[in-house]
Amino acid sequence: MNYKKYILFLFIPFISQFALSQNTSIPDNNFEQVLIDLGLDAAPINGSVPTANINSIINLDIPPNSGITDLTGIEGFTNLQRLDCRNNLINILNVSQLSNLQILWCSFNQLTTLDVTQNSHLLSLLCDNNKLTVLDVSQNTNLNILVCSSNEITSLDISNNNTMSRLECDNNKLTVLDISNNSNMSFLNCSNNQLTRLDTSHNVQLSYLNVAFNQLTKLDISKNFNLYNLNSSNNNLCGLNLKNGNNINFSSVDFSSNTNLDCVVVDNTTENHTTWNPTTFTNYVTLETDCTNFLTVDILDRVIVKDAYTLPNLISGNYYTESGGNGLLLHAGDTISTSQTLYIYAETNCNSNESNFEIIINNEHYFIPRFFTPNNDGTNDFWKVTDKTNTFKNIYIYNRYGKLLKFLYPNSNGWDGTFNGNLLTTDDYWYVITLSNGTPLKGHFTLKR
Repeated sequence: MNYKKYILFLFIPFISQFALSQNTSIPDNNFEQVLIDLGLDAAPINGSVPTANINSIINLDIPPNSGITDLTGIEGFTNLQRLDCRNNLINILNVSQLSNLQILWCSFNQLTTLDVTQNSHLLSLLCDNNKLTVLDVSQNTNLNILVCSSNEITSLDISNNNTMSRLECDNNKLTVLDISNNSNMSFLNCSNNQLTRLDTSHNVQLSYLNVAFNQLTKLDISKNFNLYNLNSSNNNLCGLNLKNGNNINFSSVDFSSNTNLDCVVVDNTTENHTTWNPTTFTNYVTLETDCTNFLTVDILDRVIVKDAYTLPNLISGNYYTESGGNGLLLHAGDTISTSQTLYIYAETNCNSNESNFEIIINNEHYFIPRFFTPNNDGTNDFWKVTDKTNTFKNIYIYNRYGKLLKFLYPNSNGWDGTFNGNLLTTDDYWYVITLSNGTPLKGHFTLKR
């Protein structure tokens, strides 16, 4: 073999490898054209750029609407600190080798994944309006600004981002957001998610908060002394505490479209709140406990009758035989034949209120016991109805759940407090007595053991 040819044969692979190491592959023609336009590459487009031209670049601004889909080759910018590639069609972006990167703005692209776990110096990340479902910023402990709005992110852990001051994660699919470790946060927009609760008590620097279009049932900003802009509209709020000592400096407040919200806790009820939305809202209080006052129930006076009492129609509330909306539900038109206390109870998804009144029946023709003690001691062992004028036809006894326990005829031996041979426990039980004219009498009595 010719010695010179042999040497050349050995040297050619080395030259090829050396040539490759001097260039960075740029498979996207539009990306390479941008590099040519920026003077970092020379025409014609050949699928690569000299590495020496890009490895010392610190800032790279890619013009919007450049038609770039693949940013492969960005890894050659090893000293890059700032990358702005917003408003393109990028679906491939690998920044894992850009260890000096501090600013990454890649909004309005087609990204489905974005790995920034190797970018520990990252200060600002704008990746909104992409197609991300997952975003891990747990390694970006210096991150100050995060904008990841309008993606499909289902969870976001920012517990390691103690320096974060601005978070925009609106228009995602978040069900939980924990901001308890983000004491420096001053701006938060988490609207249009699926949040059911949000604790802002640790975010004393917060000045802007937008939680609109979530599923919050309660919001308390009393610890956010610097807050001046709040939007909590279109939630399921039952409680809203705005008493933070700074109401007079609020520039914008919107809690509209919370249909269950009865009242709002504020600094001072005499202040002008007409600039807040809804402008017609007037139920402001200074104590949360006062909120129940805005849910009204009917109030009836004590009733004393000879035979029976027919329940009148109610404007607000329902009749119950026990407090708190418990016991038997009664209706207007029902006839009460025994002395007892009835309760008028009203509730919304947020609050409840109650009144009660006493009915006293003084009748000499029949007797319906209010209690009995079936202890086999010979006294009150049976619940027995006495009817001197034969106005009762049938007697039905029920438990609190409406289950029929016993059928009786008037003036029978009564009920011994058993069901299917089993002793029933101490409790209230209900009766329905059918009169000879078909009218029902309803009431309740107590079994005591």
